[in-house]
Amino acid sequence: MKELNLQKIQIKLRNKFLNSGVKMLGPETIFFSNDTKIGKNVTIEPYVVIGKNVKIGNNVIIKSFSHLEACKIENKVEIGPYARIRPDTILKEGSKIGNFVEVKKSIVGKKSKVNHLSYIGDSEIGKSVNIGAGTITCNYDGVKKNKTKIKDKVFIGSNSSLVAPITIDKESTVGAGSVITKNIIKKSLALTRSPQVEIRKYKRK
Repeated sequence: MKELNLQKIQIKLRNKFLNSGVKMLGPETIFFSNDTKIGKNVTIEPYVVIGKNVKIGNNVIIKSFSHLEACKIENKVEIGPYARIRPDTILKEGSKIGNFVEVKKSIVGKKSKVNHLSYIGDSEIGKSVNIGAGTITCNYDGVKKNKTKIKDKVFIGSNSSLVAPITIDKESTVGAGSVITKNIIKKSLALTRSPQVEIRKYKRK
């Protein structure tokens, strides 16, 4: 009986959002909460779960297999596929969260992009920031959570680890494969990379 009631609630919520103009591809696979708020011209692809306390603005696209909870999504944001947006996250206007990206307790600034395979936790990301594939904010030291601050127009190269607490100032660049443990000043290039070693004519044992 309880399962039947839950199904009825979901059908009611789906119809409510369809009637308000939300575009749903496969509405029977999309799950809402009673307090979900959605703006105008929003598209939700199949297999999306929206938990409690989610507010979605206008002109938003949420792609398949994404999970959202207790977050605010501003206008013109694109999420997913396979994205997880965790509590206390704000995605500012025009930002983009791509596939296999998890964002927790963070602000992602206007027109900033986290496109692939990244974890962003306890972070403040400014405007027009590009976070490369495989980037991780190392926010937990085993005792407490620490903050990562990334200012406007920063470029983070792929497969980088940002060890919090840390601040990366405006227009700086982090080279791919770096482990960053110190603050980076404005318009700087920072990289931590071991020299490549090549042994010629090497034979495996």
